[in-house]
Amino acid sequence: MRAYAKTGASAKSKFAACARGWAPLLFGLVALGWLTAGALAEEVAPRHGLAMHGAPMLPADFAHLPYADPDAPKGGTIVLSEVGGFDSLNPYVLRGTAPWGMRLHVFESLLARNWDEPFGLYGLLAESVETAPDRRWVEFTLREEARFADGAPVTVEDVLWSMETLAADGVPSFRITRDKVARAVQTGPRSVRFELAEPDRELALILGLRPILQKAAWEGVSFRDSGLFVPTGSGPYRVASFEPNGNIVFARRPDYWGAGLGVNVGRHNFDTIRYEFFADSGTAFEAFKAGLVSVYREGDPVRWARQYDFPAVANGEIVRAAIPHGRPSGMRGFVFNTRRAPFDDIRVRQALLHAFNFTWINARLNDGVFPRITSYFANSDFAFDGAASPGEEALLAPFAAGLPPDTLSGPTLPAGSDDLRNRRGLRTARQLLAEAGWEIADGQLRNAAGAPFAFEILLRSQANEAVASIYADALARLGIDVDIRVVDDAQYETERNAYDFDMIVNLWALSLSPGNEQRFYWGSDGVTEPGTRNYPGIDNPAVDAMIDALLAAETPEDFRTAVRALDRVLMAGRYVIPFWYAEESWLAHDVRVTFPEALPLYGDWTGFLPDVWWWDGEAD
Repeated sequence: MRAYAKTGASAKSKFAACARGWAPLLFGLVALGWLTAGALAEEVAPRHGLAMHGAPMLPADFAHLPYADPDAPKGGTIVLSEVGGFDSLNPYVLRGTAPWGMRLHVFESLLARNWDEPFGLYGLLAESVETAPDRRWVEFTLREEARFADGAPVTVEDVLWSMETLAADGVPSFRITRDKVARAVQTGPRSVRFELAEPDRELALILGLRPILQKAAWEGVSFRDSGLFVPTGSGPYRVASFEPNGNIVFARRPDYWGAGLGVNVGRHNFDTIRYEFFADSGTAFEAFKAGLVSVYREGDPVRWARQYDFPAVANGEIVRAAIPHGRPSGMRGFVFNTRRAPFDDIRVRQALLHAFNFTWINARLNDGVFPRITSYFANSDFAFDGAASPGEEALLAPFAAGLPPDTLSGPTLPAGSDDLRNRRGLRTARQLLAEAGWEIADGQLRNAAGAPFAFEILLRSQANEAVASIYADALARLGIDVDIRVVDDAQYETERNAYDFDMIVNLWALSLSPGNEQRFYWGSDGVTEPGTRNYPGIDNPAVDAMIDALLAAETPEDFRTAVRALDRVLMAGRYVIPFWYAEESWLAHDVRVTFPEALPLYGDWTGFLPDVWWWDGEAD
């Protein structure tokens, strides 16, 4: 197996450094100190890049991203698998489901990420970016050579139209961003300035990452209802062909305008990228074994350990790689919809947490390999740790009366038992349910009005059926009736976006650069506004205030304190029953496709597969 011994100690330490402390990797402040570096970075002048605090890591003349190989050959085809389907080619609206590849390959933004640093952005469509010291405005100057696929230049008019159209007809996060912009104005032939309505250090970066669409391409087409309309983008690929719910093929553009930029050198190496869609992961795995798919991202530790003994592995046609990362765990688990009774009662949520026997379930489904998610930012320096620090206490003091009692001391999760019966956990659950007014009557748990405790777990695929079934059996021993309903992608998205569910399984993939998206995930506006990712219906003033604090933070320390306080409040609210996370990614791949020795801080994440991979003809 291509285990990541090859990354060496230096790469491992890089991951650990960014997970536990920002300064060495982010800002290079060893000699200069925060104030000096911050002052230099905030000097008002056009620059090649932008960071949340201080200066970006890479210099203006960088040749390529640290994890991209500038000598990577061009050519070949990579075939990737996706579970589910698609009925739209517009990834920026609520209606329909679009292939993720549309975002990655067709559209571009003013600035681009370096996935080897948090918060580091560099010019893509924009040749430079300039901000006020207090970040109350940001100005972008477009590259003269930037072109859409039809040869038309990318203009300020396209930028302004994109921002307005996305806000009016796109997903709610675009409108949230637009509402924070007081004025957008053209300041030169290729320059545009955004003046912000309120202090928000991250907003300049978010504006730099908004997709820029071609206004002319959408003339006469309803953006909101565009469905399978094939859009024109400025990115390195175009849509060559597609079959809804079947496959989509992206062809590399030989005339791509930005191939020589430092952010692109060594990237976008395949002539063709093909995504095949499958009903479930089992079918996708069989297609991979049959040679129909180039790479399989394995999430099942039992299969990874025991089922990779088929002929293609034995004869070297398929190789395996374990890829570490330094990113937070994020949050994945059963999500309570607190908009509905009885999940609006924290005692009920706490009871159902005790009924979830993590220890036994993890051993049964995962051979006990995966660690449990103990916070929204576990595996990083943003995770709360034990009792609150003085800074966290100060931030949370105005809300202390309304917080669960263990918020400041440090909320913990019940461990469960290696015994399926989980007697202690179920006994605690019964006590909490009784306190909330639920008692057994006629063999079923009922409230004071005699209504039974019954709810539905809505799933989008069979991947989570096993854990849901085990959990439903445990709840049945408490007298709770659970129905598990599996629906297709389209129906799932419709019901989830409308918050029309009791409980779902969801993943929030959190990063080392948390910011405005936290409001989209947990902000109180999402209680009633459809289409946000506040699926639990969190309506907590402390959560809103901690998001405000992290967005207003002017130093890394203040930022870290605010994120930890947010993490603490979210965990104390018991909005999710956390599952587990992987400390590394497992990829099995055709030996003819490969990737660089250097790995990004984020590991197997956006910007890695297929971005910096290439076709290795010598492996034939």
